[in-house]
Amino acid sequence: MAKNTRLPFQKTWTQKASTQKRIFLLLAVTPPFLGYLLFSLYPNILSVYYALLNWNGISEPVFVGFDNFVKMLHDQFVWRALYHNFLLLVAVVPLTIIISLFLAYLITYMPFRENAFLKVLFFFPNVLSTVVIALLWAFIYDGNYGLLNSLLRMFGINLDTFWLGQESTALWALVLPFVWGGVGLYVIIFSNAMLSIPKSLYESAILDGAGHMTLLFKITIPLLRPIIYVGVLFVSLGTIKGFETVLILTNGGPAGSTDVLGLYMFNLAFGETVHNYGYASAVGMLLFIILTGTKLIMDKFFPNSGVEY
Repeated sequence: MAKNTRLPFQKTWTQKASTQKRIFLLLAVTPPFLGYLLFSLYPNILSVYYALLNWNGISEPVFVGFDNFVKMLHDQFVWRALYHNFLLLVAVVPLTIIISLFLAYLITYMPFRENAFLKVLFFFPNVLSTVVIALLWAFIYDGNYGLLNSLLRMFGINLDTFWLGQESTALWALVLPFVWGGVGLYVIIFSNAMLSIPKSLYESAILDGAGHMTLLFKITIPLLRPIIYVGVLFVSLGTIKGFETVLILTNGGPAGSTDVLGLYMFNLAFGETVHNYGYASAVGMLLFIILTGTKLIMDKFFPNSGVEY
């Protein structure tokens, strides 16, 4: 009978702290990593292959090479959707960042007793789903009983405008839901970043006679430049690829005046009459290139290095 030569104070390999740490990391990382591979990376790689096919998702796929990309270059609906994406980007990003910075500065440096409640109030839209936000704004914009027209009537302005039903107003009416749904998150991010700035900097500037605007533009914003950069990047990418709000509020109408690239791709793949997965995948590749290009352009021309203190 073999004797156990292990001493009482010696640990087995499963009892060692380093081994237990590796096992824990393996068990913690493996499920989300497999989920990422299965539900994100693999479908994205597969969409590159689909972009080379003429396929409706049911019949036998036909390999067409780069014909979908050539067709996309001559598709006026693609360029129209890109133009609408650009207009939303120009309007949504500055408004979201400027309003977030202003509100964050107020609740961080103004001695209001309601500041804690205001933080919760500003963040509330981020708790809601995109569907709920879109339905709320659909009610606000309604031409018959909407809140916006009712408020205008209180000031003697009787427009009775169907804001989402007119080509001249529909696209710009989408700006407010995007901004309202995103401001709260960046208010919290910016306000927490402002709390990390040493108060001595503000005290010295106040002793020199600086006002709130000087403090904001000479101290706060320069020191928050890396955080602002990240905020601009996330808002830009979210505005370019986001289409759920547009889908619910207008579905690209009226007459395509609010169609965006993500919505156009969605309707190509899952529309009521059109099911062209190959061409929709090609449009998705274009959207991916635009998102990647936006990130690279911002890295090149908008350095995110802040002022050190």
